[in-house]
Amino acid sequence: MSRRRNEAVPSALFERPRSGERALLVHVDLGSETRRELLEELRELARSAGAEPVGEVTGRRREPDPRYFIGAGKAEEVRAQAAATGAELILVNHALSPSQERNLERLVGVRVLDRVGLILDIFAQRARTFEGKLQVELAQLRHLSTRLVRGWTHLERQKGGIGLRGPGETQLETDRRMIRERMRQISARLERVRARREQGRRARRRAELPVAALVGYTNAGKSTLFNRLTGEGVHAADQLFATLDPTLRRIELGRGRPLLVADTVGFIRHLPHELVAAFRSTLEETAQASVLIHVIDASAAEREDQAAQVEAVLEEIGAADVPQVEVYNKIDRLGLAPRLEEDPARGRLRVWLSARTGAGLDLLREVLARQVAAERVRGRLALPAGAGRLRARLFALGAVCGERVRDDGGWELEIDLERSHYERLRRREGLPEARTG
Repeated sequence: MSRRRNEAVPSALFERPRSGERALLVHVDLGSETRRELLEELRELARSAGAEPVGEVTGRRREPDPRYFIGAGKAEEVRAQAAATGAELILVNHALSPSQERNLERLVGVRVLDRVGLILDIFAQRARTFEGKLQVELAQLRHLSTRLVRGWTHLERQKGGIGLRGPGETQLETDRRMIRERMRQISARLERVRARREQGRRARRRAELPVAALVGYTNAGKSTLFNRLTGEGVHAADQLFATLDPTLRRIELGRGRPLLVADTVGFIRHLPHELVAAFRSTLEETAQASVLIHVIDASAAEREDQAAQVEAVLEEIGAADVPQVEVYNKIDRLGLAPRLEEDPARGRLRVWLSARTGAGLDLLREVLARQVAAERVRGRLALPAGAGRLRARLFALGAVCGERVRDDGGWELEIDLERSHYERLRRREGLPEARTG
Protein backbone atom coordinates (compact mmCIF):
# COMPACT_ATOMS: atom_id res chain seq x y z
CA MET A 1 0.00 0.00 0.00
CA SER A 2 1.55 3.32 -1.04
CA ARG A 3 2.28 5.87 1.67
CA ARG A 4 3.53 9.43 1.72
CA ARG A 5 7.20 9.68 2.66
CA ASN A 6 6.56 11.08 6.13
CA GLU A 7 4.05 8.25 6.87
CA ALA A 8 6.31 5.38 5.90
CA VAL A 9 7.27 2.64 8.31
CA PRO A 10 10.64 0.96 7.53
CA SER A 11 9.85 -1.87 5.13
CA ALA A 12 12.47 -4.11 6.75
CA LEU A 13 10.22 -4.36 9.77
CA PHE A 14 7.39 -5.96 7.80
CA GLU A 15 8.63 -9.52 7.54
CA ARG A 16 6.11 -11.01 5.14
CA PRO A 17 6.82 -14.27 3.29
CA ARG A 18 7.32 -13.86 -0.45
CA SER A 19 5.28 -15.93 -2.86
CA GLY A 20 6.79 -19.36 -3.37
CA GLU A 21 9.07 -19.11 -0.34
CA ARG A 22 10.32 -22.46 0.95
CA ALA A 23 8.81 -22.93 4.41
CA LEU A 24 9.39 -25.41 7.21
CA LEU A 25 6.21 -26.00 9.22
CA VAL A 26 6.45 -26.38 13.01
CA HIS A 27 3.54 -27.76 15.04
CA VAL A 28 3.36 -28.72 18.72
CA ASP A 29 0.38 -30.48 20.28
CA LEU A 30 -0.18 -28.90 23.72
CA GLY A 31 -2.94 -31.33 24.64
CA SER A 32 -5.30 -28.69 26.02
CA GLU A 33 -8.38 -28.33 23.81
CA THR A 34 -8.50 -24.56 24.32
CA ARG A 35 -4.93 -24.15 23.01
CA ARG A 36 -4.97 -26.88 20.37
CA GLU A 37 -4.19 -26.02 16.77
CA LEU A 38 -4.48 -28.28 13.72
CA LEU A 39 -1.52 -29.30 11.57
CA GLU A 40 -3.67 -29.56 8.45
CA GLU A 41 -4.85 -26.00 9.03
CA LEU A 42 -1.23 -24.81 9.16
CA ARG A 43 -0.61 -26.51 5.81
CA GLU A 44 -3.62 -24.69 4.34
CA LEU A 45 -2.52 -21.36 5.82
CA ALA A 46 0.98 -21.80 4.37
CA ARG A 47 -0.39 -22.58 0.91
CA SER A 48 -2.85 -19.69 1.13
CA ALA A 49 0.04 -17.33 1.91
CA GLY A 50 1.88 -18.55 -1.19
CA ALA A 51 4.57 -20.50 0.68
CA GLU A 52 5.98 -23.84 -0.50
CA PRO A 53 6.05 -26.30 2.44
CA VAL A 54 9.29 -28.33 2.28
CA GLY A 55 9.11 -30.15 5.61
CA GLU A 56 7.39 -30.48 8.96
CA VAL A 57 8.56 -30.71 12.56
CA THR A 58 5.97 -31.90 15.07
CA GLY A 59 6.03 -32.62 18.78
CA ARG A 60 4.05 -32.71 22.00
CA ARG A 61 4.43 -30.66 25.18
CA ARG A 62 2.45 -30.07 28.35
CA GLU A 63 3.34 -26.37 28.50
CA PRO A 64 5.10 -23.99 26.10
CA ASP A 65 8.83 -23.52 26.68
CA PRO A 66 9.48 -19.94 27.92
CA ARG A 67 12.52 -19.53 25.67
CA TYR A 68 11.62 -21.22 22.35
CA PHE A 69 7.99 -22.26 22.93
CA ILE A 70 8.79 -25.65 21.33
CA GLY A 71 11.65 -26.60 23.70
CA ALA A 72 15.43 -26.56 23.24
CA GLY A 73 15.65 -30.07 21.79
CA LYS A 74 12.88 -29.44 19.28
CA ALA A 75 14.46 -26.09 18.36
CA GLU A 76 17.70 -27.92 17.49
CA GLU A 77 15.67 -30.32 15.33
CA VAL A 78 14.14 -27.33 13.55
CA ARG A 79 17.62 -25.92 12.87
CA ALA A 80 18.79 -29.24 11.41
CA GLN A 81 15.66 -29.63 9.28
CA ALA A 82 15.90 -26.06 8.00
CA ALA A 83 19.49 -26.66 6.89
CA ALA A 84 18.62 -30.01 5.28
CA THR A 85 15.60 -28.72 3.35
CA GLY A 86 16.98 -25.29 2.44
CA ALA A 87 14.02 -23.61 4.16
CA GLU A 88 13.91 -19.81 3.89
CA LEU A 89 11.14 -19.39 6.45
CA ILE A 90 9.95 -21.13 9.63
CA LEU A 91 6.16 -21.09 10.11
CA VAL A 92 5.09 -21.90 13.68
CA ASN A 93 1.46 -22.93 14.22
CA HIS A 94 1.15 -21.03 17.49
CA ALA A 95 1.17 -17.46 18.77
CA LEU A 96 4.73 -16.73 19.92
CA SER A 97 5.84 -14.00 22.26
CA PRO A 98 8.30 -11.49 20.75
CA SER A 99 11.18 -13.01 22.77
CA GLN A 100 10.30 -16.59 21.73
CA GLU A 101 10.16 -15.56 18.09
CA ARG A 102 13.47 -13.70 18.40
CA ASN A 103 15.25 -16.53 20.27
CA LEU A 104 14.14 -19.15 17.76
CA GLU A 105 15.18 -16.96 14.85
CA ARG A 106 18.65 -16.42 16.33
CA LEU A 107 19.16 -20.14 16.94
CA VAL A 108 17.96 -21.35 13.55
CA GLY A 109 19.36 -18.49 11.48
CA VAL A 110 16.16 -18.35 9.38
CA ARG A 111 13.23 -15.93 9.60
CA VAL A 112 10.43 -17.09 11.89
CA LEU A 113 6.74 -16.21 11.52
CA ASP A 114 4.13 -17.28 14.05
CA ARG A 115 0.47 -18.12 13.39
CA VAL A 116 -0.73 -14.55 14.01
CA GLY A 117 1.83 -13.06 11.63
CA LEU A 118 0.96 -15.64 8.98
CA ILE A 119 -2.78 -14.90 9.14
CA LEU A 120 -2.07 -11.16 9.03
CA ASP A 121 0.03 -11.69 5.90
CA ILE A 122 -2.80 -13.60 4.19
CA PHE A 123 -5.24 -10.82 5.07
CA ALA A 124 -2.79 -8.28 3.61
CA GLN A 125 -2.79 -10.20 0.34
CA ARG A 126 -6.59 -10.54 0.20
CA ALA A 127 -7.68 -6.98 1.10
CA ARG A 128 -9.00 -5.11 -1.94
CA THR A 129 -11.09 -2.20 -0.68
CA PHE A 130 -9.73 0.98 0.88
CA GLU A 131 -11.30 0.10 4.23
CA GLY A 132 -10.02 -3.47 4.14
CA LYS A 133 -6.45 -2.35 3.45
CA LEU A 134 -6.59 0.17 6.29
CA GLN A 135 -7.95 -2.44 8.69
CA VAL A 136 -5.23 -4.95 7.80
CA GLU A 137 -2.48 -2.35 8.08
CA LEU A 138 -3.74 -1.28 11.50
CA ALA A 139 -3.73 -4.91 12.68
CA GLN A 140 -0.21 -5.42 11.32
CA LEU A 141 1.08 -2.30 13.04
CA ARG A 142 -0.40 -3.38 16.36
CA HIS A 143 1.30 -6.75 16.00
CA LEU A 144 4.54 -5.20 14.80
CA SER A 145 4.76 -2.67 17.64
CA THR A 146 5.66 -5.48 20.08
CA ARG A 147 8.43 -6.78 17.80
CA LEU A 148 10.33 -3.63 16.86
CA VAL A 149 13.57 -4.79 18.44
CA ARG A 150 13.95 -7.40 15.68
CA GLY A 151 14.70 -4.68 13.16
CA TRP A 152 17.70 -3.46 15.16
CA THR A 153 19.49 -6.59 16.37
CA HIS A 154 22.69 -5.37 14.69
CA LEU A 155 22.77 -2.51 17.23
CA GLU A 156 21.68 -4.79 20.06
CA ARG A 157 24.58 -7.22 19.48
CA GLN A 158 27.18 -4.45 19.79
CA LYS A 159 26.28 -4.07 23.49
CA GLY A 160 27.08 -0.36 23.55
CA GLY A 161 30.59 1.07 23.41
CA ILE A 162 31.81 4.56 22.65
CA GLY A 163 29.48 6.18 20.19
CA LEU A 164 27.20 3.12 20.06
CA ARG A 165 25.15 3.33 23.26
CA GLY A 166 22.60 5.88 22.09
CA PRO A 167 21.71 5.28 18.44
CA GLY A 168 19.91 1.97 18.97
CA GLU A 169 17.57 3.40 21.55
CA THR A 170 17.03 6.53 19.48
CA GLN A 171 16.17 4.53 16.37
CA LEU A 172 13.78 2.26 18.24
CA GLU A 173 11.99 5.24 19.75
CA THR A 174 11.80 6.85 16.30
CA ASP A 175 10.18 3.72 14.91
CA ARG A 176 7.72 3.54 17.80
CA ARG A 177 6.80 7.16 17.26
CA MET A 178 6.32 6.62 13.51
CA ILE A 179 4.14 3.58 14.11
CA ARG A 180 2.04 5.36 16.74
CA GLU A 181 1.50 8.27 14.34
CA ARG A 182 0.59 5.96 11.47
CA MET A 183 -1.87 4.05 13.70
CA ARG A 184 -3.43 7.36 14.74
CA GLN A 185 -3.87 8.37 11.07
CA ILE A 186 -5.39 5.02 10.11
CA SER A 187 -7.75 5.06 13.10
CA ALA A 188 -8.97 8.53 12.12
CA ARG A 189 -9.62 7.41 8.53
CA LEU A 190 -11.44 4.29 9.72
CA GLU A 191 -13.66 6.41 11.96
CA ARG A 192 -14.77 8.35 8.89
CA VAL A 193 -15.43 5.09 7.03
CA ARG A 194 -17.38 3.75 10.03
CA ALA A 195 -19.51 6.92 10.07
CA ARG A 196 -20.42 6.37 6.40
CA ARG A 197 -21.14 2.70 7.07
CA GLU A 198 -23.46 3.65 9.94
CA GLN A 199 -25.30 6.06 7.63
CA GLY A 200 -25.88 3.14 5.26
CA ARG A 201 -27.19 1.02 8.14
CA ARG A 202 -29.60 3.78 9.18
CA ALA A 203 -30.86 4.06 5.59
CA ARG A 204 -31.46 0.31 5.47
CA ARG A 205 -33.27 0.44 8.80
CA ARG A 206 -35.50 3.25 7.50
CA ALA A 207 -36.26 1.21 4.40
CA GLU A 208 -36.87 -1.79 6.68
CA LEU A 209 -34.73 -4.05 4.53
CA PRO A 210 -33.89 -7.27 6.41
CA VAL A 211 -30.24 -8.38 6.23
CA ALA A 212 -28.98 -11.97 6.18
CA ALA A 213 -25.24 -12.20 6.97
CA LEU A 214 -23.25 -15.23 5.84
CA VAL A 215 -20.88 -16.37 8.58
CA GLY A 216 -18.79 -19.47 9.02
CA TYR A 217 -15.36 -21.00 9.29
CA THR A 218 -13.03 -19.97 6.49
CA ASN A 219 -13.30 -22.15 3.38
CA ALA A 220 -16.76 -23.44 4.39
CA GLY A 221 -18.18 -22.19 1.07
CA LYS A 222 -19.74 -18.84 2.03
CA SER A 223 -18.74 -17.01 -1.14
CA THR A 224 -19.90 -19.89 -3.37
CA LEU A 225 -23.27 -19.85 -1.59
CA PHE A 226 -23.40 -16.04 -1.86
CA ASN A 227 -22.87 -16.31 -5.63
CA ARG A 228 -25.61 -18.95 -5.89
CA LEU A 229 -28.11 -16.84 -3.96
CA THR A 230 -27.37 -13.53 -5.66
CA GLY A 231 -26.07 -14.47 -9.11
CA GLU A 232 -22.94 -12.43 -8.40
CA GLY A 233 -19.36 -13.32 -9.30
CA VAL A 234 -17.61 -12.84 -5.96
CA HIS A 235 -14.22 -14.59 -5.98
CA ALA A 236 -14.45 -18.05 -4.43
CA ALA A 237 -11.56 -20.50 -4.21
CA ASP A 238 -10.62 -23.65 -2.29
CA GLN A 239 -8.27 -21.82 0.07
CA LEU A 240 -8.41 -20.06 3.43
CA PHE A 241 -9.61 -16.43 3.39
CA ALA A 242 -10.22 -16.47 -0.38
CA THR A 243 -12.36 -13.35 0.07
CA LEU A 244 -11.92 -10.71 2.72
CA ASP A 245 -13.91 -7.58 1.94
CA PRO A 246 -17.66 -7.70 2.77
CA THR A 247 -20.20 -7.54 -0.07
CA LEU A 248 -23.96 -6.79 0.12
CA ARG A 249 -26.48 -7.68 -2.57
CA ARG A 250 -30.29 -7.58 -2.71
CA ILE A 251 -32.32 -10.65 -3.61
CA GLU A 252 -36.06 -11.29 -3.92
CA LEU A 253 -37.63 -14.16 -1.97
CA GLY A 254 -40.99 -14.05 -3.76
CA ARG A 255 -44.16 -12.04 -3.15
CA GLY A 256 -42.06 -8.89 -3.30
CA ARG A 257 -40.07 -9.78 -0.19
CA PRO A 258 -36.59 -8.29 -0.54
CA LEU A 259 -33.57 -9.46 1.45
CA LEU A 260 -30.04 -8.06 1.64
CA VAL A 261 -27.40 -10.79 1.76
CA ALA A 262 -23.97 -9.93 3.18
CA ASP A 263 -20.87 -12.05 2.53
CA THR A 264 -18.40 -11.57 5.41
CA VAL A 265 -14.84 -12.58 6.27
CA GLY A 266 -14.33 -16.20 7.29
CA PHE A 267 -13.51 -17.06 10.89
CA ILE A 268 -10.76 -19.36 12.07
CA ARG A 269 -9.62 -21.04 15.27
CA HIS A 270 -8.08 -18.44 17.62
CA LEU A 271 -8.66 -15.57 15.20
CA PRO A 272 -5.98 -13.01 16.17
CA HIS A 273 -7.32 -10.34 18.51
CA GLU A 274 -5.59 -7.70 16.37
CA LEU A 275 -7.88 -8.70 13.51
CA VAL A 276 -11.04 -8.85 15.60
CA ALA A 277 -10.29 -5.34 16.86
CA ALA A 278 -9.36 -3.95 13.44
CA PHE A 279 -12.35 -5.51 11.66
CA ARG A 280 -14.89 -4.64 14.34
CA SER A 281 -16.71 -2.16 12.07
CA THR A 282 -17.01 -4.79 9.33
CA LEU A 283 -18.10 -7.45 11.81
CA GLU A 284 -20.78 -5.09 13.10
CA GLU A 285 -22.67 -5.92 9.90
CA THR A 286 -22.98 -9.40 11.38
CA ALA A 287 -24.10 -8.19 14.81
CA GLN A 288 -26.80 -5.96 13.26
CA ALA A 289 -28.16 -8.54 10.81
CA SER A 290 -31.75 -9.79 10.95
CA VAL A 291 -30.60 -13.39 10.57
CA LEU A 292 -27.25 -15.21 10.33
CA ILE A 293 -26.67 -17.92 7.75
CA HIS A 294 -24.07 -20.05 9.53
CA VAL A 295 -22.30 -22.03 6.77
CA ILE A 296 -20.67 -25.26 7.96
CA ASP A 297 -18.51 -27.59 5.85
CA ALA A 298 -20.44 -30.86 6.24
CA SER A 299 -17.49 -32.81 4.80
CA ALA A 300 -14.95 -31.51 7.35
CA ALA A 301 -13.86 -33.96 10.05
CA GLU A 302 -13.64 -31.05 12.52
CA ARG A 303 -16.99 -29.49 11.56
CA GLU A 304 -18.42 -29.43 15.10
CA ASP A 305 -15.25 -27.82 16.47
CA GLN A 306 -15.20 -25.30 13.61
CA ALA A 307 -18.83 -24.40 14.30
CA ALA A 308 -17.96 -23.88 17.98
CA GLN A 309 -15.09 -21.56 16.98
CA VAL A 310 -17.51 -19.46 14.91
CA GLU A 311 -19.94 -19.29 17.84
CA ALA A 312 -17.09 -18.06 20.06
CA VAL A 313 -16.26 -15.20 17.66
CA LEU A 314 -19.97 -14.31 17.35
CA GLU A 315 -20.10 -14.09 21.13
CA GLU A 316 -17.04 -11.81 21.13
CA ILE A 317 -18.54 -9.36 18.61
CA GLY A 318 -21.99 -9.29 20.26
CA ALA A 319 -23.85 -11.34 17.63
CA ALA A 320 -24.61 -14.44 19.70
CA ASP A 321 -28.32 -13.55 20.05
CA VAL A 322 -28.99 -12.94 16.35
CA PRO A 323 -31.32 -15.67 14.95
CA GLN A 324 -29.41 -18.33 13.01
CA VAL A 325 -30.06 -20.71 10.15
CA GLU A 326 -27.43 -23.46 9.98
CA VAL A 327 -26.39 -24.49 6.47
CA TYR A 328 -24.46 -27.75 6.15
CA ASN A 329 -22.68 -27.24 2.83
CA LYS A 330 -20.73 -29.58 0.48
CA ILE A 331 -23.13 -32.53 0.79
CA ASP A 332 -22.07 -33.50 -2.76
CA ARG A 333 -18.77 -34.67 -1.25
CA LEU A 334 -20.68 -36.99 1.09
CA GLY A 335 -23.19 -38.28 -1.45
CA LEU A 336 -26.11 -36.96 0.62
CA ALA A 337 -29.46 -35.61 -0.56
CA PRO A 338 -30.66 -32.11 0.40
CA ARG A 339 -32.88 -31.99 3.47
CA LEU A 340 -34.33 -29.65 6.07
CA GLU A 341 -34.05 -30.37 9.80
CA GLU A 342 -35.33 -28.63 12.87
CA ASP A 343 -33.41 -28.32 16.13
CA PRO A 344 -36.12 -27.49 18.72
CA ALA A 345 -33.62 -27.39 21.60
CA ARG A 346 -31.72 -24.49 20.00
CA GLY A 347 -34.63 -23.02 18.07
CA ARG A 348 -32.81 -23.30 14.75
CA LEU A 349 -33.46 -24.72 11.31
CA ARG A 350 -30.73 -26.73 9.58
CA VAL A 351 -30.46 -26.95 5.78
CA TRP A 352 -28.26 -29.57 4.09
CA LEU A 353 -27.23 -28.42 0.61
CA SER A 354 -24.46 -28.06 -1.95
CA ALA A 355 -23.59 -24.51 -2.95
CA ARG A 356 -21.40 -25.88 -5.76
CA THR A 357 -24.21 -27.79 -7.49
CA GLY A 358 -27.16 -25.75 -6.23
CA ALA A 359 -28.88 -28.80 -4.73
CA GLY A 360 -31.01 -27.75 -1.75
CA LEU A 361 -30.88 -24.04 -2.54
CA ASP A 362 -34.69 -23.96 -2.79
CA LEU A 363 -34.88 -25.22 0.81
CA LEU A 364 -32.66 -22.37 1.99
CA ARG A 365 -34.75 -19.79 0.14
CA GLU A 366 -37.86 -21.26 1.75
CA VAL A 367 -36.31 -21.00 5.21
CA LEU A 368 -35.15 -17.43 4.61
CA ALA A 369 -38.62 -16.47 3.38
CA ARG A 370 -40.02 -17.98 6.57
CA GLN A 371 -37.57 -15.97 8.67
CA VAL A 372 -38.46 -12.75 6.85
CA ALA A 373 -42.17 -13.58 7.15
CA ALA A 374 -41.85 -13.92 10.92
CA GLU A 375 -40.87 -10.27 10.98
CA ARG A 376 -44.03 -9.21 9.09
CA VAL A 377 -47.67 -8.65 10.04
CA ARG A 378 -50.38 -9.99 7.73
CA GLY A 379 -54.10 -9.70 8.32
CA ARG A 380 -57.26 -7.61 7.96
CA LEU A 381 -57.50 -4.08 9.24
CA ALA A 382 -60.65 -2.02 9.78
CA LEU A 383 -60.21 1.76 9.37
CA PRO A 384 -62.94 4.33 10.11
CA ALA A 385 -63.99 6.89 7.49
CA GLY A 386 -61.88 9.60 9.14
CA ALA A 387 -58.64 7.65 8.87
CA GLY A 388 -57.88 8.68 5.28
CA ARG A 389 -54.38 9.89 6.21
CA LEU A 390 -53.52 6.56 7.85
CA ARG A 391 -54.91 4.68 4.81
CA ALA A 392 -52.73 6.77 2.50
CA ARG A 393 -49.71 6.02 4.69
CA LEU A 394 -50.32 2.27 4.40
CA PHE A 395 -50.59 2.55 0.61
CA ALA A 396 -47.35 4.58 0.51
CA LEU A 397 -45.60 1.78 2.38
CA GLY A 398 -46.87 -0.74 -0.15
CA ALA A 399 -48.60 -2.60 2.68
CA VAL A 400 -52.10 -2.88 1.17
CA CYS A 401 -52.82 -6.13 -0.67
CA GLY A 402 -56.57 -5.64 -0.98
CA GLU A 403 -59.31 -3.18 -0.01
CA ARG A 404 -63.09 -3.20 0.54
CA VAL A 405 -65.18 -0.08 1.21
CA ARG A 406 -67.62 -0.63 4.07
CA ASP A 407 -71.21 0.65 4.20
CA ASP A 408 -70.25 3.25 6.85
CA GLY A 409 -67.62 4.81 4.56
CA GLY A 410 -64.70 3.15 6.26
CA TRP A 411 -62.33 0.61 4.75
CA GLU A 412 -61.34 -2.98 5.38
CA LEU A 413 -57.78 -3.54 4.23
CA GLU A 414 -55.71 -6.67 3.65
CA ILE A 415 -52.24 -5.66 4.85
CA ASP A 416 -48.72 -7.11 4.70
CA LEU A 417 -45.96 -4.98 6.21
CA GLU A 418 -42.83 -5.06 8.36
CA ARG A 419 -43.62 -5.62 12.03
CA SER A 420 -41.49 -2.63 13.00
CA HIS A 421 -43.53 -0.37 10.67
CA TYR A 422 -46.75 -1.85 12.08
CA GLU A 423 -45.72 -1.25 15.69
CA ARG A 424 -44.57 2.28 14.88
CA LEU A 425 -47.90 3.16 13.22
CA ARG A 426 -49.81 1.71 16.17
CA ARG A 427 -47.70 3.67 18.63
CA ARG A 428 -47.54 7.01 16.82
CA GLU A 429 -50.69 7.17 14.67
CA GLY A 430 -53.19 4.97 16.51
CA LEU A 431 -53.33 2.18 13.93
CA PRO A 432 -55.96 -0.39 15.04
CA GLU A 433 -54.91 -3.94 15.77
CA ALA A 434 -54.91 -6.21 12.68
CA ARG A 435 -56.96 -9.41 12.71
CA THR A 436 -55.00 -12.43 11.60
CA GLY A 437 -56.10 -15.90 10.57
